Amino acid sequence: MFDYVFKNNNILIKGIENFDLPHTLDCGQAFRWEEKQNGVWYGVAYNKYLELEKLSDGTIVLYNTSEADFTDIWCDYFDLNRDYNEIIDAISTNDILKAAGSFGNGIRVLNQEPWETLCSFIISQNNNIKRIKGIISRLCENFGENMGNYYTFPSPEKLAGKTVDDLAVLRSGFRAKYILDAAQKVASGEVDLYSLNKLPIDKAREELMKINGVGPKVADCALLFSLKHIDAFPKDVWIKRAMQVLFDGELPKEALPYAGIVQQYIFFYARETKLNIDKVGK
Repeated sequence: MFDYVFKNNNILIKGIENFDLPHTLDCGQAFRWEEKQNGVWYGVAYNKYLELEKLSDGTIVLYNTSEADFTDIWCDYFDLNRDYNEIIDAISTNDILKAAGSFGNGIRVLNQEPWETLCSFIISQNNNIKRIKGIISRLCENFGENMGNYYTFPSPEKLAGKTVDDLAVLRSGFRAKYILDAAQKVASGEVDLYSLNKLPIDKAREELMKINGVGPKVADCALLFSLKHIDAFPKDVWIKRAMQVLFDGELPKEALPYAGIVQQYIFFYARETKLNIDKVGK
């Protein structure tokens, strides 16, 4: 558990464990966060701008925000009410998972806005982080609302009436038609995006895959990073190779209830320990 104080328009969070800002904000689950040279992170989520940093004593400071926004948005967004120590303890009966949890200590799974998350992971297909961020930035600048020092993420309704030619400014290639199809199906209610957290994961995944260009990996990213299905396990080529090296391809039973969180630990562990996975499957 944690305590917080609202002081001078800042939120000071004390007693929070397992919250590393770079590991959480720059691990590929969100694309609108950047770090300043002084260690302060800034970004936009739920169409709110925020700056935050972690002090040397472990205090997390959220700058220039209201107490209402903290309780209504940021507390859930940063998953602050989840005890990650319990998850690490639960998976630590397996030695490899214990090591992965130790390496990944500090990663939190963000609870992002569902439409922005779905659209962002459609954009992420066969793409690198720098280019993903560039496309999303152009999407917001051209179709979002100018709030002065940042742009909002455009709603599905705003994009649903556009054409592929309209989206040419994004330089998103083949992804433009998928963005439009997603916007149209979400705006029309054909895909009831905001009810998917209440469905069993298989049914929720099936609903998302009604959208052209949304396969199991993109669907699971949306389910994990915005719809609270922490048992979703997004699989790209890289994570499949890591799974093959570490677990002969099958996730240990200890990890299944928290599969999505554990996926983040495995990815970080494999990357940081430089496991020789590049040649697996070749």
